[in-house]
Amino acid sequence: MARIKGAMTTRKRRNKVLGMAKGYWGAKSKHYKMANQAVMKSLTYAYIGRKRKKRDFRRLWITRISAAAKLNGMNYSTLMHGLKLAGIEMNRKMLSEVAIHEPEAFSALTEGAKAALKASEPIKQ
Repeated sequence: MARIKGAMTTRKRRNKVLGMAKGYWGAKSKHYKMANQAVMKSLTYAYIGRKRKKRDFRRLWITRISAAAKLNGMNYSTLMHGLKLAGIEMNRKMLSEVAIHEPEAFSALTEGAKAALKASEPIKQ
């Protein structure tokens, strides 16, 4: 049986890594070993970044909602609890968009939340 050499596959793999390292500074874009290390680290950062992006956006939306809620005399947690009691199912992204672009509609939502909170309070004797 004839011997099969792996040169073509190895060259393809190395060229793929060097292609991904294009634009890196110095030897990181020229030498396979250094390029491979840099690309592996970059891919790790990209993977982590995709997870962080979701976290960061949620934090931004919550900050915006909190600021708008404070303008309407509520804090974030009571607003969210009131909206849940009122049966208003709106995600944080949409709430922040409403808070920014339509303050009147957001204040109407906060009034609905306040009414739901007042209705759910236990009656004092």
